[in-house]
Amino acid sequence: MNINLTLFAQMITFAVFVGFCMKYIWPPIVKALAERKAKIAEGLAAAERGHQEKALGEQRALELMKEAKTNAAEIVGQAQKRATDIVEEAKSDARSEGERLLAAAKAEIERETNRAREELREKVAVLAIAAAEKILQKEIDVAAHRSIVDDFAKQL
Repeated sequence: MNINLTLFAQMITFAVFVGFCMKYIWPPIVKALAERKAKIAEGLAAAERGHQEKALGEQRALELMKEAKTNAAEIVGQAQKRATDIVEEAKSDARSEGERLLAAAKAEIERETNRAREELREKVAVLAIAAAEKILQKEIDVAAHRSIVDDFAKQL
């Protein structure tokens, strides 16, 4: 056997093999690698967009939380103000009701005092008339009159 012929046959076989691979095997492999590269690039881009959206979402969440805290503080402030207003209104109502009751009690006391004075005047008048009747029925005697007046004073 000749080494040159074998080497030459191997070179031709290798060239045919390389040509066959370049024509039928290499393009699908390159196509698959390109598709895979595109998918990987797309995945990386999607991951980057996801990170950006996550950062934006976190920023929006922080803004919403700040806004919610501000709104909550406003609501709490309004509630406290309303509670203070209600307490003040209740105090004012209680004062006015107390003043009204005090005025009504004073008016009732005044009426009772006037009624008691009228009753006392009527009794004094009756007693004065009774004393005058006793004085007139008896003789005119200073000592007798003095005892009747003293009795009358005791009755008052």
